[in-house]
Amino acid sequence: MPCPSAAKAFSTNRFAGHNIVITGARRGIGAAVARAFLDLGAQVVAHAGIEPAQPHDPLLDGLQAACRGRLALLNADLGDLADCERLVAGIRAAARTVDVFIHNAGTMHGRVTTADMTAEHYHRVSDLNARSTVLLTQGLLPVLARGKEAPAAASVIFTSSISARTGGSPGSSVYSAAKAFVSTYARSLARELAGHGIRVNVVSPGTIRTDFHARYSGEEKLAATARAIPLQRLGTPQDCVGAYLFLADPALSGYVTGQTIEVNGGQLLA
Repeated sequence: MPCPSAAKAFSTNRFAGHNIVITGARRGIGAAVARAFLDLGAQVVAHAGIEPAQPHDPLLDGLQAACRGRLALLNADLGDLADCERLVAGIRAAARTVDVFIHNAGTMHGRVTTADMTAEHYHRVSDLNARSTVLLTQGLLPVLARGKEAPAAASVIFTSSISARTGGSPGSSVYSAAKAFVSTYARSLARELAGHGIRVNVVSPGTIRTDFHARYSGEEKLAATARAIPLQRLGTPQDCVGAYLFLADPALSGYVTGQTIEVNGGQLLA
């Protein structure tokens, strides 16, 4: 059975007064994480994809009015340089300081083998998954920095993927390589930004039941994957939430930086 809501393990106002920024928050893991932070009292600035969110999007569906009052929604195409810059400006206008930046946006844009790959596909995948990670982090540094003597460091959390370690399934080579870039970039940043009072870590999900796998993995493949996982099931977005809450909370993870938390049911035993 999937895990119960991770937010229930925290006090209701655990993140009250904290500004949380999360990209890719319209659905799936991002929506579950954004809702958890809202449930715990945070102010959330959520990048909700390219198009404006709809009333019944997973992020908004049934969200209480009190939570909606602490939620700012922004839209941008993170595969586009100008849109990345526009999103940074929007975030900095909405939040003078950022306590937690979660860069979760990313996708594969289809399974394409190396033999069939075009330059357009390569840049589309790498720009969204890798370049945007650098651009957004760079743009938000001034509102993340706390200084070496700050009592509680800011937290940067990137979403990688199990495919960063395994190479993924056929047709996902550029996506997998881009996610490996994200994981390595985080380790380098952890050293670079420690003196600025910023911790940098990664959550690396395994096979999670989201729209991503609905698009790119058939039911037969997913069923075979589930049978091979020690916990005998695929993950859910809610299974991932606790890792983000842990890494965001300096009381729990204040001495954790440069690390990757694998959330995969034992699919990859690191």
